[in-house]
Amino acid sequence: MLGRTLQEVSAALKQGQITPVELCQKCLSLIKKTKFLNAYITISEEVALKQAEESEKRYKKGHSLGALDGIPVAVKDNFSTSGIETTCASNMLKGYVPPYNATVVQRLLDQGAVLMGKTNLDEFAMGSGSTDGVFGPVKNPWSYSKQYREKRKQKPHGENEDSNWLITGGSSGGSAAAVSAFTCFAALGSDTGGSTRNPAAHCGIVGFKPSYGLVSRHGLIPLVNSMDVPGILTRCVDDAATVLGVLAGHDPKDSTTIQDPGKPFMLSSLTDVSKLCIGIPKEYLVPELSSEVRSFWSKAANLFESEGAKVIEVSLPHTSYSIVCYHVLCTSEVASNMARFDGLEYGHRCDIDVSTEAMYAATRREGFNDVVRGRILAGNFFLLKENYANYFIKAQKVRRLIANDFVNVFNSGVDVLLTPTTLSEAVPYLEFIKEDNRTRSAQDDIFTQAVNMAGLPARQPEQPGRQVVEHVVETVPGDVKNAQKQ
Repeated sequence: MLGRTLQEVSAALKQGQITPVELCQKCLSLIKKTKFLNAYITISEEVALKQAEESEKRYKKGHSLGALDGIPVAVKDNFSTSGIETTCASNMLKGYVPPYNATVVQRLLDQGAVLMGKTNLDEFAMGSGSTDGVFGPVKNPWSYSKQYREKRKQKPHGENEDSNWLITGGSSGGSAAAVSAFTCFAALGSDTGGSTRNPAAHCGIVGFKPSYGLVSRHGLIPLVNSMDVPGILTRCVDDAATVLGVLAGHDPKDSTTIQDPGKPFMLSSLTDVSKLCIGIPKEYLVPELSSEVRSFWSKAANLFESEGAKVIEVSLPHTSYSIVCYHVLCTSEVASNMARFDGLEYGHRCDIDVSTEAMYAATRREGFNDVVRGRILAGNFFLLKENYANYFIKAQKVRRLIANDFVNVFNSGVDVLLTPTTLSEAVPYLEFIKEDNRTRSAQDDIFTQAVNMAGLPARQPEQPGRQVVEHVVETVPGDVKNAQKQ
């Protein structure tokens, strides 16, 4: 039962093949058995069982709330959850219990979803491996698959086998691992520059980043306000569409949400792709791209072409500037957002009482890791009066050019872009940590961050063997233009 899709298990619940409580107990049992993956920071067992009991009562009365009623879900630990600790995997927020739910969390609960717990991540979602949080790194479930074990046997054993597991990608690695390990049927992640799609690619599941403004950010602890989007992780595209249908819509608590988003369009709803025009950005064919990813990319394009779709080469000419532009804008907003964590209102506070300035400095030194502090320093540098025009303003101008590249491509008749998600398959932990966080993020976000700057939707589809190809899945040019206005 745990290996089924969300829609399949929803049907099983309606048919009485299993009860919500039984399903919840199965997931809780598997969460405990797979604790070594470190996918969860907090397991909300009592809350989940109570929610499952309430769901079971509704089913017995024939009053099911919908497709998500009784379905176990998980939430990344940077979404506020009422009465449940929310840490962002940081010492700064250890012990913080929000008094309210994020809008996306509340909408899941309103539909009867069962919250299994809060998932692990890079501290404050700053990373691409889910290895930099204070609760330790997340391990990819595929590390323990028969395929990977057989592959390891063919290599020399000079390395520490206990540390040679595969990374999940990040920063939503805990959510991806939770879905991939069958401990829940859907999970929420956040996506600022690829943080939902990257781990989905490495864990062999679906990761969907909606258009900016389609889903509310209220209650998502911000990293980069102008790029953050709640993401969806599931085992198949249809399940992602089901969850999106619940989450999408205007929220008066988030002024950036679209008033009338209309019905979300997913490629999975298409039965005939012969009228699609699919663009392959030539700038994405970079030397660092692994042969495996290159092969899958070509295979995916050929599959569309064999079904009658038109596949053409397109150009996004400002791609080469996007990662630098993203770094400047990202760190600038990080510096602003992290300023609220000063030790006065909530979260960690040091014991130093020599002066207010000393307390501020010590609190932030103790509360933030090196990655967060580094991004704060970089952002403040870019925002200095003497640097503002040369860095931040120029980056904003380049961001507009990058967004216009996408608009021009879609206005030329292209419906969908087919691109890689990551440069390579999931790598072993020991190999991943050889590079610093900034270098790793720049490499792993190269294909994903541009759509966040443009406000566009993107998806990493499920495929056997952890295929690493994504495609933008909302195709109406008007939607692109609306996203630009948000």
